[in-house]
Amino acid sequence: TVPAESVPDHDVLCAGFPCQPFSIAGVSKKNSMGRATGFADKTQGTLFFDVCRILKAKRPKAFLLENVKNLMSHDKGRTFQVIRESLDELDYDIHFQVLDGQMFVPQHRERIIIVGFDRKRYGQHVDFEFDIKPVVPKPVVRDILEQNVSDRYTLSDKLWTYLQNYAAKHKAAGNGFGYGMASMDGVTRTLSARYYKDGSEILIAQPGRNPRRLTPRECARLQGFGDDFIIPVSDTQAYRQFGNSVVVPLIAAVAKLVIEKLMALDAQTASVSS
Repeated sequence: TVPAESVPDHDVLCAGFPCQPFSIAGVSKKNSMGRATGFADKTQGTLFFDVCRILKAKRPKAFLLENVKNLMSHDKGRTFQVIRESLDELDYDIHFQVLDGQMFVPQHRERIIIVGFDRKRYGQHVDFEFDIKPVVPKPVVRDILEQNVSDRYTLSDKLWTYLQNYAAKHKAAGNGFGYGMASMDGVTRTLSARYYKDGSEILIAQPGRNPRRLTPRECARLQGFGDDFIIPVSDTQAYRQFGNSVVVPLIAAVAKLVIEKLMALDAQTASVSS
């Protein structure tokens, strides 16, 4: 484990962490003994625990955390409750909202964004709003497609037959599972880290041929990466990494709001102390 003290000083901590249940073993025992449980007891062994210990050791002015929308309902809401309690215990005023990536890219991708400000610096409550303006015109799937795509991205007859049969079976059973054919003038489903397996969640129709999966470059565009972003890895690795990525312009928009708020707060603090 990297000692938290060895992390360089910073103003804003940015992090994402897996959505996992926190072990509350030992916590109930402590409660029965009338002793308070801290974040260390409740979050030990998770990546969120590392976020907390860095916040405690380095006390950045603010943080920006990103996670899946399901974080709020995970483990019957207990996971999110522990996260909120832990950040509150560390004396940060927190704000959160579920934002959809389709404000900036042609992909339906809902993520919870949690922003926090240091109460020791800025007082009990910071007035912060997720005041984000979607881009106009709204981006659509055709905007991200490459012109000349190699045949290797076209689904084989075997895979295409399998996906159609799988979808038909689930439809008959009343489930909504199956492949997703992207509308050229709409948005795609959420790109996931499993996209490398068969590409089934986002398929592009091809007249007179089997559909194709997105290329890694198209996945990069779907997450808001510029075409100057170099993809030095294999397709499989690229699909995994882009599937795990954030929607870059959305996070940039939130980060801009955080920086603007910090500059205003610091100016306010400076004028009060002068």
